[in-house]
Amino acid sequence: MAKVVYVPLDERPCNFQYPKALADMTDMEMVLPDSNILGKMKLPANGPLLIKWLEEETKTADYLIVSIDMLIYGGIVPSRLHQLTVQECLERLSILRVIKKQNPSIEIYAYNLIMRVPNYDSSEEEPNYYEQHGRKIFRLGWLTDKKEQKIFSKEDEEELASVERELPKEIEADYLGRRKKNFSVTAEVVNMVDNGEIDYLIIPLDDNSKYGFTAKEQRQFMYQIDRLNLMDKINIYPGADEIACTLFARVFCQANQYTPELAVRYSSTNGPFIIPKYEDRSLSESIKAHITSAGGVIVSDEKDNDLILMVHSPAVGQQEMSESSFALETRHRSYFSEVNIREFVQAMKHFIRKGRNVALADVAICNGADLSLMQLVNKEGLLSDLIAYAAWNTNGNTMGTVVSHAIIASYYKKREAGAEHEKNSRNFFYARLVEDWGYQAVVRKRVSYEILPTMDLTPRNLEDQVSEVTYLVARLLGNFVDTNLSDLPEGKIELKNVRLPWNRMFEVGFKLEVNEKVSNSKHGGK
Repeated sequence: MAKVVYVPLDERPCNFQYPKALADMTDMEMVLPDSNILGKMKLPANGPLLIKWLEEETKTADYLIVSIDMLIYGGIVPSRLHQLTVQECLERLSILRVIKKQNPSIEIYAYNLIMRVPNYDSSEEEPNYYEQHGRKIFRLGWLTDKKEQKIFSKEDEEELASVERELPKEIEADYLGRRKKNFSVTAEVVNMVDNGEIDYLIIPLDDNSKYGFTAKEQRQFMYQIDRLNLMDKINIYPGADEIACTLFARVFCQANQYTPELAVRYSSTNGPFIIPKYEDRSLSESIKAHITSAGGVIVSDEKDNDLILMVHSPAVGQQEMSESSFALETRHRSYFSEVNIREFVQAMKHFIRKGRNVALADVAICNGADLSLMQLVNKEGLLSDLIAYAAWNTNGNTMGTVVSHAIIASYYKKREAGAEHEKNSRNFFYARLVEDWGYQAVVRKRVSYEILPTMDLTPRNLEDQVSEVTYLVARLLGNFVDTNLSDLPEGKIELKNVRLPWNRMFEVGFKLEVNEKVSNSKHGGK
């Protein structure tokens, strides 16, 4: 049994539980550090304990999947807040060289985010000064990038002058200084790939845009990668919290010498060409990156393939894309004229009847499932026939999750899969329905906008009423399961240990179990 050591981006379920759930579907063993040493939100991980654990576990490991942001800064949020020097960062990075030296056969798969630049004023996951100056920092990056590319208008020049006057110099220096340090670290990580010290690297673009600090740094890394001829070993594309799932799928494919062939089908003719919200490239190009990084290839044949990826896609992008929290009546007209849910579900049903492996990527809207789609899929009785599903947060988060799960599930569909593999695969699938459909698109919306205001709370901070809100969320999720997922072939879903990570409404954690159906006959007959 191959051993995979995994250092997650942070301790939230999407980073801590999802990759482990994928590993539990396979014959590979994945070991993780104790979540208690991984910090919490702005509190960084215990670096010395993490490195000590990592050095010991990798002595007998075949693969290491490692978040550079966790290894060096202590997590995704601390990577935006730290006051480390470049030298301190590189000293922490050097543990990977130690690991390679003590275990030369280990393969290291790493990911290192380009720091995001949110286009709003909020210090929830950013430095405290982002509460007052966040949008100005975003505009500073956007405008200076355009200026350096010589696509700078008179209006841009006037706005940049205004931003530079209003943004305190000490804040600008702190922010740009941290970006410069993080950039230097990632540049060294790229060099480690070139030196054979890291075997494969993904540089995710977290909440990126067309212009700005992130866009500029992406271009600089692409030039470095091209000069070093490392395109086969490094990929850069929009994503963040799903990347470990993608890397595990790649490890799985390599270990099993499996190159899955995926046919891609869209619900909108314009879908492949739309640039989703929070991203910088067309949906089709993003999908290529996810599938390639996970070890698969795209084929055009809907008859001869390992699985069909059904992509519920938008026909309009960026700020006009809908969110799961938006009312149906507020959607852009293209959702009703340029997205054909009827044909999409009919095709899905046809492929399933033909015995094809079908996975559903629900990315027509952001931050949750499209209820219009899911109610029809449910009505047609197709839920239990899909092999994978996801619809959470950004397109990248959803795509990396569903592609990774579908690849692993398709491998075992061709072979005699053990009962434990199938059980774990189905449990993860149903967990995605509960969270991405039930929580993000239904329960979170109701609690955040109807109930929390009556408690003088906001979705970003539940203060000292976390237990009361968690109890309410658990009850509403139970109602959702009873209403929409009560007739499953495997049995009845039971949710345990419901929790709200980071004391907010953005994500939910729980343990899902499916209690097997019991025959009504005393003799086991019909």
